[in-house]
Amino acid sequence: MPETPTLAPGQDHERRLEILLESITDYAILMLDPDGRVGSWNKGAEQITGYQADEIIGRAFEIFYADADRAARIPQQLLARAASEGRAEAQGWRVRKDGSRFWASSVFNRIADETGRLVGIAEVTRDITDRHLAQNLLDEAHDRMLQVQKMEAIGQLTGGVAHDFNNLLTVVIGNLEIIQRHLDSVSGGVTARLKRAANSALRGAHRAATLTQRLLAFARHHTLDPKPLELTRFIAREVEFLQRSLGETILVESVGGSAPRQIEVDANELEAALLNLAINARDAMPNGGTLKIETSDVVLDEDYCRANPEVRRGEYVLISVADSGVGMSRDVRERAFEPFYTTKAPGQGTGLGLSQVYGFVKQCQGHVKIYSEPGEGTTVKIYLPRRTGTGLGDHPVEPQGELVEGVAGRTVLVVEDDEDVRSYLVETLRDLNYRVLRAADAIGALGFLQQQDIRIDLLLTDVVLPAMNGRELGRQAQALRPGLKVLYVTGYSHNGVVKQAESEPGVDVLQKPITQQLLSSRIRTLLDGQPASDGGADVG
Repeated sequence: MPETPTLAPGQDHERRLEILLESITDYAILMLDPDGRVGSWNKGAEQITGYQADEIIGRAFEIFYADADRAARIPQQLLARAASEGRAEAQGWRVRKDGSRFWASSVFNRIADETGRLVGIAEVTRDITDRHLAQNLLDEAHDRMLQVQKMEAIGQLTGGVAHDFNNLLTVVIGNLEIIQRHLDSVSGGVTARLKRAANSALRGAHRAATLTQRLLAFARHHTLDPKPLELTRFIAREVEFLQRSLGETILVESVGGSAPRQIEVDANELEAALLNLAINARDAMPNGGTLKIETSDVVLDEDYCRANPEVRRGEYVLISVADSGVGMSRDVRERAFEPFYTTKAPGQGTGLGLSQVYGFVKQCQGHVKIYSEPGEGTTVKIYLPRRTGTGLGDHPVEPQGELVEGVAGRTVLVVEDDEDVRSYLVETLRDLNYRVLRAADAIGALGFLQQQDIRIDLLLTDVVLPAMNGRELGRQAQALRPGLKVLYVTGYSHNGVVKQAESEPGVDVLQKPITQQLLSSRIRTLLDGQPASDGGADVG
């Protein structure tokens, strides 16, 4: 235990002050002459900087400053301000005797004699490194939260636009398919030109539908079909595919060994995400380079989640996609996930590739982060929740083909608030030999469902409806008519709602825009699953 200094009776005031300063250990208290040389040195200064008094007294106080600060003459500026204004304050990195750094908070006060003449500067410095680092972490977390909130706001806006656009595309694609079907039954020179025009318009509409799906993926309103997936085998297949796709100047490597890693994910969307990252990497390596895909098991702990507030603590599988390309500046890196943001020349990119990756990962309850510096390449790290269990399978492929005709006498109740979409669905179903009832909202649909003398075999309803949504309508419809088949159509559905609906018997979901082939196939699959539900007489 250190010995406590004592004073004899009558000891002078200066000695009392000296003992007081020696007893303070949390603060470095220095007396500087007008030129900045150290004249006094307390225990606190010794503990904070590592210098003994005999090592420092008489030397310039700028010894504690980093080379860059001394080159910028910051110590001299602080002395001059304290001398002219009476006080100066500063914070910054300072250097200890052993070369380590500490974040210092310093106050400089002018000392004058009875005539007002400057006789020195008193400096009081405190080591606040821990507080400074904690504040930096808090500021970084706040900035990340603001970025997350911005992306959420953009996602909501994007999802709303995509929903409305999907309704328009449903009408455009559907009516173009109707035109094609009718043109197939006639001939002539003008008809051939009309067929070519319709085919061209339909191809353009399908390209627009692809862009809309990317917008929905970013907004996390895209319907996913997650299935158990063994990631190691999946990545091995993807590496082969990407190597063929990217060309000979880019070497695609896989790292991560053969250990099985299980996740539950929509394999088609994961493949699209990896392809988007690979295309970006290729464009960042115009003279060739290396693309490395690495997988590993990781745990994101509380410290990581505090620094990244949007992340949930737990076990993840990491997919790291790294290129040796030109890299990104900080400004580009911070905006990279925004839809339609691109650094490519006009006509060479939509700016939706990385936004699709972002939306897909977030919808999987995962986390994605970009690490990049100019000239140092780019690494995108995707964290997907690790799955435990067995029963791994492959992602099913949606069947395509010819229209599937309906069975005469079956009745479909169509509920859609968009008049153009409703008219298209009604006309298409009638062409497929179904009897059709139509309603613009859930109230009108319940009016039909409550009339037990009207036969209804299937309810075809949009998920988003005014007043009562399609999910609630479906539940009430099946309560009124047990065994009734329900087919939801949506261009703006949260994955949880869709997943819950798909798990119910006699229920299915279609994503807008809807092609005639897919619509006819899904309806027949539902109706052929069990005998038709007789609620009463047929209605034309």
